Amino acid sequence: MKDRWKVCGKRFSTTTVPQNSPVRQTTEIPADPAGQALKLHKEDPPFMNSIDEAFSSVKQYCRKEGRISEAAMKLWIDIMKPVQLDGSVAVFTVQSEFQKTVVMNTYNALLKEAFLNVLGLDVKIQINVVTPEENDNPLSENSNAKDYDELARRHEELEHSFEGANYEYTFATFIVGGSNEFAYAACTAVAKEPGKNYNPLFIYGPSGLGKTHLMHAIANQVHENHPEYKIIYVTSEEFGNDFLSCINDNNMARFHDKYRNADVLLIDDIQFFSNKERMQEEFFHTFNKLHAEGKQIVITSDKPPKELKTLEERIRSRFEWGLITDISTPDFETRIAIIRRKAELLDLYIPDDVAEFIANRLKTNIRQLEGAVKKLKALKHLAGSPPSISMAQSVIKDILSDDQPAPITVEKIILEVADVYGVSPEDIRSSKRSSQISTARKVAIYVVREITQMPLQAIGTEFGGRDHSTIVYSISNIETAMKHDDHLKQLVEDTIKNIRNKSHA
Repeated sequence: MKDRWKVCGKRFSTTTVPQNSPVRQTTEIPADPAGQALKLHKEDPPFMNSIDEAFSSVKQYCRKEGRISEAAMKLWIDIMKPVQLDGSVAVFTVQSEFQKTVVMNTYNALLKEAFLNVLGLDVKIQINVVTPEENDNPLSENSNAKDYDELARRHEELEHSFEGANYEYTFATFIVGGSNEFAYAACTAVAKEPGKNYNPLFIYGPSGLGKTHLMHAIANQVHENHPEYKIIYVTSEEFGNDFLSCINDNNMARFHDKYRNADVLLIDDIQFFSNKERMQEEFFHTFNKLHAEGKQIVITSDKPPKELKTLEERIRSRFEWGLITDISTPDFETRIAIIRRKAELLDLYIPDDVAEFIANRLKTNIRQLEGAVKKLKALKHLAGSPPSISMAQSVIKDILSDDQPAPITVEKIILEVADVYGVSPEDIRSSKRSSQISTARKVAIYVVREITQMPLQAIGTEFGGRDHSTIVYSISNIETAMKHDDHLKQLVEDTIKNIRNKSHA
């Protein structure tokens, strides 16, 4: 059980409970001139006898949660001085408005959560700025200005040196099993000495098995060990959006400054680089520069490099310079461990039979397992009873129902194919006959038939009123071409897979 203390009365000052007090179960502390007294009731050991001890436990919670780096913890939270705590407000002092602004804007929610989970108190965080005694000397104004500038500089460095990572994903919260232990070991080695071992590190496997968790864990660990490092985590889509934005703004220098000056670059789902030639060209040169300078590169994909046929060979070959490792579906014991870990984080007890029931039915996706535990906790609160098999059945039914793909429309297919071929959806529906547009149109028609099984006449209507024979010819043409053109075959298969994956997102 978590340590709890109940607060009765109006205010809790920094007065501590006397160590020689014969009464440890309930202690009265004078708290204000009106004679109001605070009673602290011991619910679970250890009994907290001062606001400093309470805040120490709050800080331990913040560190354990992993949503704030150790560098940021020392810079912003550790410098706060607790001065008052009652049932509704926790008051702290800091030495500058800038410190106050950063804490309130960035860490207020985390602190409130910590007070609630550790102490059982739903408090408002209040921060007052108190001028230090040193300010009485003539140099104080200049000193404060310098301190302010230094804090601002360090905060700016922290903000811009660590982009995209999720503080919740750490090595401590990752469950290791036979399906991922080699990948886990490789990631911890990379995080310990970035750029020294396994560069690049390439992790592949189906969606929902922990690749993204490990990438964030690397970023978080490196940031804790080297807060001065510039760490960039992006999905392939975000990388592409940055690239297009800089092209549109005619400012590729901005793109190069962000990506080519990174100490650690992590790119998720690189399979979506397929057939984007200019973006692959930019990535190729970024990779070369970072690798030559000993900067760490980490890549994930749903398949190994040799199967990414729509990526340029020169890029695929570079992935083989380092280490390639996979993550597979977790076994039963690992699934049970994942359920137990998530339940522990949510302070939820799940009976063995319920945990086994879930693990036996949700076998292929860690996100589903964690989602099931979250829904069980919600049902427990609503029903007022512990998790049961019937609750688990309801949860699993909801999850499998939620996991049904969104309808794939002709419009979505045309948009995807248009993006792959660098043409517009209007071009595909038009009567234009350039080689690029004509091929894109035939591929789109083939994919629509493959995914939707729509009648040929209906497909013709969707593609600008084309007749039955034109649709038949387009499908037959692509089928024949795919038998002799491995690149086209891979492109079409990847396009179909990407469309289906997006329907599950």
